[in-house]
Amino acid sequence: MNKWDDRIVVDPAILVGKPLVKGTRIAVEFVVDLLAQGWDEAAILQNYPGLTHDDIQACLGYASARLRDEKIYPLAS
Repeated sequence: MNKWDDRIVVDPAILVGKPLVKGTRIAVEFVVDLLAQGWDEAAILQNYPGLTHDDIQACLGYASARLRDEKIYPLAS
């Protein structure tokens, strides 16, 4: 079991099935985008009090796992 398994859920009835933090309507994609824009963890937690440090770490873990599982097939030239 991954550390994010109990915190990240997919429900087709919420946010069109995007992965989100359990118990919220906050998508993993949104949290990762905030970090990519330069937000630090303290700013995220202050602006989104429903999130915890572990939730943010779970978002990063989920994103990392999805990228690790990604397969790339180069096109023949």
